[in-house]
Amino acid sequence: MEPKYIFVTGGVTSSLGKGIICSSLGLLLATRGLRVTIQKLDPYINVDPGTMNPYEHGEVYVTDDGAETDLDLGHYERFLGIPTSQDNNVTTGRIYYDVITKERQGAYLGQTVQVIPHVTDEIKSRVKAIGDSGEYDIVIVEIGGTVGDIEGLPYIEAMRQLRYDVGRQNTLSIHLTLVPYLKAAGELKTKPTQHSVKTIYELGMQPDMLVCRAEVPLDHGIRRKIAQFCNVEIEDVIASLDARSLYEVPLLMKEEGLDQRVIRKLQIKADEPDLSNWIRFVDAVSHPEHRIRIALVGKYVDHQDAYMSIVEAFRHAGAVNSCEVDIVWVSSDQLNAQNAEKKLKDVSGILVAPGFGGRGIEGKLEAISRARTQKMPFFGICLGMQCAVIEFARNVCGWKDANSTEFDPDTYYPIVDLMLEQKNIHDKGGTMRLGAYDCALEEGSNSARAYGEHMISERHRHRYELNNKYLEDLESNGLLVTGRNPERNLVEIVEAEDHPWFVGVQFHPELKSTVERPHPLFVNFVGAALKYANENGLVAHLQGNKEEKPVLK
Repeated sequence: MEPKYIFVTGGVTSSLGKGIICSSLGLLLATRGLRVTIQKLDPYINVDPGTMNPYEHGEVYVTDDGAETDLDLGHYERFLGIPTSQDNNVTTGRIYYDVITKERQGAYLGQTVQVIPHVTDEIKSRVKAIGDSGEYDIVIVEIGGTVGDIEGLPYIEAMRQLRYDVGRQNTLSIHLTLVPYLKAAGELKTKPTQHSVKTIYELGMQPDMLVCRAEVPLDHGIRRKIAQFCNVEIEDVIASLDARSLYEVPLLMKEEGLDQRVIRKLQIKADEPDLSNWIRFVDAVSHPEHRIRIALVGKYVDHQDAYMSIVEAFRHAGAVNSCEVDIVWVSSDQLNAQNAEKKLKDVSGILVAPGFGGRGIEGKLEAISRARTQKMPFFGICLGMQCAVIEFARNVCGWKDANSTEFDPDTYYPIVDLMLEQKNIHDKGGTMRLGAYDCALEEGSNSARAYGEHMISERHRHRYELNNKYLEDLESNGLLVTGRNPERNLVEIVEAEDHPWFVGVQFHPELKSTVERPHPLFVNFVGAALKYANENGLVAHLQGNKEEKPVLK
């Protein structure tokens, strides 16, 4: 079968949920036996989001091959359960960088280099490379931003051309738009959708299907009106209503017939979808037996997209433990010894989040100290693990000046230091230790019990590491190294010896947690927190009746 391409654009406003729609459609098609991948085209000029402020961009999602990408790739992986790569995220910065590099090398043989055809050809080559690989039947291409944005015009033009390059029968255009409900008038308004479709028409693209975000159901009259004025069949007007959980969206899209219409329009033979495992997961999320509170301590808690994968990993782990994890968002900037008891009241576990820079470090150390001394389950990720080592060095080993050279270059005890290969690097973009690396686990550790294996592979994003000079003293005082990179002897996991569950990891386990394969460390951590909650009277027993049971088909 020739590869089929589905282009997904958005209009009216940003944040309508193109990534979730793409992920949901991808899941529905994959459960029909088709090989599916999703590619994100981002119109910003940054080469990648690696140097962008989390307040600007949210979480930076890292792939196995070390690409720093858009957080939507996290949704793609969590829904499809397959790894993405640097090929799955393309930015305008990367496109122009490559075009200019080729021009400097003389690849264009003296031609005047222009947006059309050179930039659009480069975009098309990135899309076709995935389709031509032979690995996939369906390539879903999400175009970031909204139609009409100046920076997105080359992408729309490239998709217009690609429809003819590969044959119209092998492509499908889906446009996601907004149908707002005006409470004062008591009406759904279709004009924003009409104007959005008109805009994409003017750019040479005609949507084959419309996915309409709305707060209230679209009746037959509204669907007919949209179909008539936007030149699509009424069956191709798909309603996307607000869902209680993003994991319910595929089920809602199935009820709307999104995948069925796609299969018909692309003339693909496919099996009926098998969503039984997905329905069981959604049911477990919707009807937990228990509820516990776990504190997430970080400096971006007022912008929770910065911790998107951690939130979803808690949801996956909660489903395994029949437990709702109520995340208590604690700003490390505002946490100190005087208010820690109040801000961490009634929590059954503490996760100290990853990040960069010295702001909020003392608050993180205070949270770690409470978890360690009160025998409360603790999980430190990346910087959270480094902070755990610093706290232990100060308060157990007695090295009051212990610190990371990231925060104090002149510290007498550089417990955490810049990696050797990072010391002569000046460019910030794409130069950290990125991607998947092996880690050998110590038998009998909490980590080894969680994974159930000796050798694992996890994704990294860091410049600093635990200083091996201090390992012997740290371990003699009870902070054990239970995971190491076998090639470099870098410390990957530490655990407190006299503690039921105190684990710090240098890698990012949240990036590999999916619906089908919840991450074992998160599953174990939530299980330990549930045990702690039961022992200390902190668990709420819900008896599986958190919400009215949804009708899932």
